[in-house]
Amino acid sequence: MDRRTVLAGLSAFAAASKAGAQPVPAWPSPVIDMHFHMRSDPARNIAHQQGAGITAANLLSRYDPATPLTPQQVQPSAMFPCWFAATDVTKPEAAAILTQAVKAGAKGFGELKYPVAADGPEMRRVYDLAAEMGVPVLIHFQEIGQPAAPGGYNTGIKRFAGMLKAYPRTSFIAHADAFWANISADYHEQEAYPTGPIVPGGISDKLLADYPNLFADMSANSANNALSRDADFTRDFLKRHQDKLHFGSDCNCEDGKGGGAAQNSDRVAPRMRGKCVAQETLKLLTASTSKPVFRKLAWTNAHRLLKLTA
Repeated sequence: MDRRTVLAGLSAFAAASKAGAQPVPAWPSPVIDMHFHMRSDPARNIAHQQGAGITAANLLSRYDPATPLTPQQVQPSAMFPCWFAATDVTKPEAAAILTQAVKAGAKGFGELKYPVAADGPEMRRVYDLAAEMGVPVLIHFQEIGQPAAPGGYNTGIKRFAGMLKAYPRTSFIAHADAFWANISADYHEQEAYPTGPIVPGGISDKLLADYPNLFADMSANSANNALSRDADFTRDFLKRHQDKLHFGSDCNCEDGKGGGAAQNSDRVAPRMRGKCVAQETLKLLTASTSKPVFRKLAWTNAHRLLKLTA
C-alpha cells in the first residue's frame, strides 16, 4: 500500500500545483486518519484528505443495514481502506446491527457517542460484543455540554479503569474532551478545554500506562488543545505512549485547509475556526516527535490495531 499511496499523493500534488492551488503539505511519513466522519458527498471525503496531505482514512459512519456503505462511497480504496460502524447503543437491536456491520466489513465500532454511562449496561453489551467479534471500540468521553454537543456522553471516565479490568479482551480507543482534559491531574470538570501547564499524574495518562487494551486517538480540538498546553509534557507523553496513540482529524473543514461554513461556525472552538484540525495536529506532532515516533502515531499503530496491510 505504501507505494501506491505515495504515487497517489504525488499525482494529487501535481494536479494541485498545475491548477495553481496551495501545495499539499508534506509530513514525515504517510498518514492515516483514524477519525474521519464521512461527508454526504463522496467527493468531499477526497477533497479534505488531499488538501491536508493525508494518505488514507478510517471512515466513521452510522450503520444502517437497509442502506449499507456502497463501493462508490469508499473509493478510492487505497485512500479509504477501512471503516467503523456506529448505531444507537440504547436500542435493543444495537448488537444485531453492529454484528451485521462487522460481517459487512467494518473494522470497529464507533464513534459511539450516546447519552449513557461508559460503565453502564448499554456500553457493557458493546464491550462484550467487541471482544467476541475481535474489533476495537471508539468511545467519545464527554462530561460537559458544548454548543456542538450539549449533554454528556459515555460519562464516568474516572471510573473507567473498572471497564478496562473487566474486559481485558476488548480494545478501547478513547476520544474527546473528558479523556484529553484528564491527562492533567488537576482537572475537575470545570471546563471542556482547560489551558495552562499539565500537572503530571492525570487519570487518562495513568490508564494508558496501566492497561494494554486502551488506546487513544489524537483528534478534534480536544486532543489538539491538550497537546498544545505544555510542550515539554507533550514531547514526553508522545514518547511514552508512542505505541498506543493514533492520529485523527475529526475536522469539519471542506478542503483540508480550514475552509467551509461548518469549520467557521460558532459550533467550533474559537481557536480552531478557519483552520484544518488535521493540519494543526500534524504540525504539532511533527514538532514534538522524532520521525520514527511520528510514523508510529500517524501510520503504523493504526495498521497494527486494525490488522491492515501497510
